[in-house]
Amino acid sequence: MATYRITQLKSRIGATKKQRATLDTLGLRKIRHTVERPVCPEVKGMIHAVHHLVKVEETN
Repeated sequence: MATYRITQLKSRIGATKKQRATLDTLGLRKIRHTVERPVCPEVKGMIHAVHHLVKVEETN
């Protein structure tokens, strides 16, 4: 099953409350923290909301 490897690259300090909540939902807690999430529409939408704060790689 394919997954997204999501790494937080920028600080959440300047982000809105909604963007901080999205980072929390993805499981990202601090800069350079990496998590893997399944490829699904819900996760893709969350990534889109915080695309300027994270780096995304698709793995198999």
